[in-house]
Amino acid sequence: MVKKETIPAYTQAYEYIRDQILNGELERGTKLTEERLAEEIGISRTPVREAIRKLEQEGLIQNKRVVNPSDMDLRHIFQVRILLEGFAARYCASYMTEEALEKLKSCVEIGRTGTTEEVMTANYEFHQIIVGATNNPMMIDIIDRMQSIIYLFRKTVVYHKRPLLIEEHNDIYLAILQHNGDEAERLMIDHIQKDLEFCLNRMRM
Repeated sequence: MVKKETIPAYTQAYEYIRDQILNGELERGTKLTEERLAEEIGISRTPVREAIRKLEQEGLIQNKRVVNPSDMDLRHIFQVRILLEGFAARYCASYMTEEALEKLKSCVEIGRTGTTEEVMTANYEFHQIIVGATNNPMMIDIIDRMQSIIYLFRKTVVYHKRPLLIEEHNDIYLAILQHNGDEAERLMIDHIQKDLEFCLNRMRM
């Protein structure tokens, strides 16, 4: 039993199920049983049901099973990222603040020297800084709602050490620093496309 008295039951259920999926403890395709999960967490079935519904909205669960995305599912996810983050990179080349640029540079440096977990965090922050700098609440919200499913594929590219990942981040940073919107957009699209190809290849192994 993992019950924590100070945390609302819905939050307990959401975080417990989400973390088990992201950590790989609940494998892709696993059927989720509300009764069993409620017993494990030490709460009623209602907050478990609500948590599953939320995770379905985030793309981690489909039809009460842990998501097991097809090639086409993966392409659709990355197409959204390419459209939004490509635009965001172009925008940043004109409007990113000095403070945000420094944070972006720091993410690149951590990517080169950090531990795997530090690189995971730096990778996440690199993309979040660029999207956040658009100050477009709808764009930010769409990406935020995709974060859990994006995390699964970020683990793939970081843990399996996709070649040139950090070098590509550095090139994007430099294009933004030099106010080259065309290049920043092109590099971001190419970067995410290479992530997609890498993940597709890993899924087929």
